[in-house]
Amino acid sequence: MSLPRKAKVGDDVRSTARERAVHFLYEAESRSIKVEEVIAAQVLGVDDLVTSLAKGTESKRQETDELISEFSHTWTIQRIPAVDRNVLRLAIYELIERVDVPVAVVINEAVELAKRFSTEESGKYVNGMLSAIAKRVRA
Repeated sequence: MSLPRKAKVGDDVRSTARERAVHFLYEAESRSIKVEEVIAAQVLGVDDLVTSLAKGTESKRQETDELISEFSHTWTIQRIPAVDRNVLRLAIYELIERVDVPVAVVINEAVELAKRFSTEESGKYVNGMLSAIAKRVRA
């Protein structure tokens, strides 16, 4: 019998950073503004990792959106729910730019965010999309 792995403090910090980054990306898209403006409007300081993830994701938006469009097959990117779209963007950014983060971690974190803030089906969709995209970008 194996015991569940205890989460490290760093795991929680990175998970929280991803969550906040998705919130900022969603708000920026909803309001049609730059994520930098969302970050600048925060009353409390924003962690460097959150800023890096959010700005990095925004900087790669064209590339990530092209991958989402290519791999979603029957759905246009506009038809994908906004939360799912931004979770996918962040995860694809991490797959491309943060090669120090294992693929399984990126996918698992994205699936959990999708299930938490969207639907159970969103978790399955995000998992399938990212699994396919990871084979290309991390080959």
